[in-house]
Amino acid sequence: MMRPDQKQMLLDKIRAYEFSAAELNLYLDSHPGDQRAINDYNTFVRQIAALKNEYERLYGPLLNFGFGPNANRNQWQWIDDPWPWENN
Repeated sequence: MMRPDQKQMLLDKIRAYEFSAAELNLYLDSHPGDQRAINDYNTFVRQIAALKNEYERLYGPLLNFGFGPNANRNQWQWIDDPWPWENN
């Protein structure tokens, strides 16, 4: 299991990659033929998915519904503390 500071680092990395993907998304709205930007965007999307999977495997769900099964099907984990946005 990761140390608490590693948990925050992982969450920060997810946020940074999401920011980069959002910026590329905006750029691609006005430059739809930029193949390098498309490739970069797709790379970020894959990395975000992998990072979120890793975070949820180690710490529980990031979102409460609609994006995947409850990690432990015999217990509803969304209510477990700490919440993803809380700093501990």
